[in-house]
Amino acid sequence: MCYELRTSVLNKLKVMTSTELPHISSWASFEGMTADDGQENGQDTPRSHEIPAHRQKNYGSSVREGQRPSGVRNAGNLIPHSQHFPDEKTTTEPAAMELGCIINDIKHIIVCGHSDCKAMNLLHALRDEEFSSQENRRKSPLRAWLCAHASSSLEKFTQLEASGYHTPLIFQAETPMRKFAAYIDPDDKFAITDKLSQINCLQQLQNIASYGFLKKRLERHDLHIHALWFDIYTGDIYFFSRQSKRFVEINENTIKQLLLEVKTYYS
Repeated sequence: MCYELRTSVLNKLKVMTSTELPHISSWASFEGMTADDGQENGQDTPRSHEIPAHRQKNYGSSVREGQRPSGVRNAGNLIPHSQHFPDEKTTTEPAAMELGCIINDIKHIIVCGHSDCKAMNLLHALRDEEFSSQENRRKSPLRAWLCAHASSSLEKFTQLEASGYHTPLIFQAETPMRKFAAYIDPDDKFAITDKLSQINCLQQLQNIASYGFLKKRLERHDLHIHALWFDIYTGDIYFFSRQSKRFVEINENTIKQLLLEVKTYYS
């Protein structure tokens, strides 16, 4: 994302990583990529997980040495389900989760999606059988990636579409026995593909919880998974509230209730 949007996101997230929430001192994020990612002020800028000194204040004083936020970006902010990796086959996403959550003891994983996501726009188009055919998948790594790892999001979207976009969807949470309901864009503010993007964001929580190496930490509430979604045109950030069963904009009117929810259920 561009520098201005990144700053907006981090400034709003500062509320959730401030000294008001001392337990949220380390987190990892999975973000979708945008066309201008990696550029600041028109300059090509290398990315690393190390936060430059002049930006550390954006993350709040509770971010301690050795617990700085880290992130993984890929097309569509996807975390492949563990069922795709028999034996020793894997990809960088689960390896990054093990590094962050097991070795570095990160306690919060945030999946972050955004509006007008080109990967989600393409995923929506892949409902066409010819467009998503094996021949076309062989020509397009992006189509192959989405068909392999985002089909569950598309299935959930089809359920929502069949209901007229009003029925809540059910997602698995930290364990198979924990589930939560989600009303997707109940005010009908966003485009169809943005609704798919929000569904995809929540589906990744279920995928994260499928990994055995995270099972014990998730079961004893020592690791928490969250979903954020932001509107790239307004800079508004939405936190998925399990209490409200929807993505709630983080603003002056909602922040107290969201903080209370986070303190109550995720500390």
